Amino acid sequence: MKIAAIGEAMIEMSITGDQAQLGVAGDTLNTAIYLKRAAPHIDVDYITRLGRDGFSKRIKSFIADQSLGTSAIETDDDRVPGLYAITTNAQGERSFSYWRDQSAARHLFQSENSYSFHCLKDYDALYLSGITLAILPPSVSMALLEYLNQSAHILAFDSNYRPALWPEQNMAKSLITEFWKRADLALPSIDDEMLLMQQSAAAVTERFIKSGLSGALKRGAQGPVSLGEVVDQTYLPAQNVLDTTAAGDSFNGAYLAAKFSGASQAEALAKGHDCARHVVQHRGAIAPLV
Repeated sequence: MKIAAIGEAMIEMSITGDQAQLGVAGDTLNTAIYLKRAAPHIDVDYITRLGRDGFSKRIKSFIADQSLGTSAIETDDDRVPGLYAITTNAQGERSFSYWRDQSAARHLFQSENSYSFHCLKDYDALYLSGITLAILPPSVSMALLEYLNQSAHILAFDSNYRPALWPEQNMAKSLITEFWKRADLALPSIDDEMLLMQQSAAAVTERFIKSGLSGALKRGAQGPVSLGEVVDQTYLPAQNVLDTTAAGDSFNGAYLAAKFSGASQAEALAKGHDCARHVVQHRGAIAPLV
């Protein structure tokens, strides 16, 4: 099986006190890394656009070092990667500051006044998120949806709603709703969907259970709700939460690795939750290998 994760890879500054640690991260990249770690036998590529600057080279080298394919990464002569900084409070909750308006990834799939998704044709499955959609021009996101509606790709999707990336909320609601209709594997987080749709936790849960989608509704320490199949099992919370960065991304990676490897829904949910439990007990998006 060959899988592509699509989105934006950025320079990450993880700030503790007056110290900053430099890294590389991005929501779909995080998921791709954890997917590959959990299923080394699966081919996983990352698709983004980078510049020719030193930071871009650092990002591409990092992606390759994670055993992800880089052959479909586009190069932009005029733009550079985005940057974001993470600070965490005493409870491990995150806050973000972004510098990404002019990033090369915002021009993914585009050349002058046209765009092409030809680079996607050889993949069995694609993974993308609401952040992927938010950084692309709406016309490109809609064209991508049209392409997917005519393709046989397995689509895994996480709404991953970040209000600051969207010009207005109704656009996000409309576009994300259309991608849920196309998704084969749905990986929403309950907090994101509550914020996006202005619904209670109970209403979000009911909506996804009735949607007919397969996948998992992530609920943090409570553990996921199974979508498409009834699963009754318990999930242990993390004992020492240091940083919730990439909790959902890591769940997605381990869950998809299990599903694409033939695991049962119950096993995939447990694998996802256990991976997220491990990740939140380390600082930064990418936990050390164990």
